[in-house]
Amino acid sequence: MNAASGKVLAIEGELTMVTAAQWIERGRALVRAEDLVVDLSGVSAADSSALALLFDWMRVARASGHRVRQAGMPAGMRSLATLYGVDELLPAEA
Repeated sequence: MNAASGKVLAIEGELTMVTAAQWIERGRALVRAEDLVVDLSGVSAADSSALALLFDWMRVARASGHRVRQAGMPAGMRSLATLYGVDELLPAEA
């Protein structure tokens, strides 16, 4: 990850319906202030709420003139994004 491309928010553990709510406001606050790179390499389990969280942050970022990129998306989460047909909508950090 390139720290010059934005603030890095590293998420670890499960990112599911049970845990996503604890991240929503933190991510929103960050993307209102600057570009954000979401490091997902520490995510051990994810469901569709993880994708919804990323899209929420992207919406807030766009409204604030910023952007969100993701890095280290786990295979299971990537499979969900592909299944839902949204994988190409989630920009990855180069």
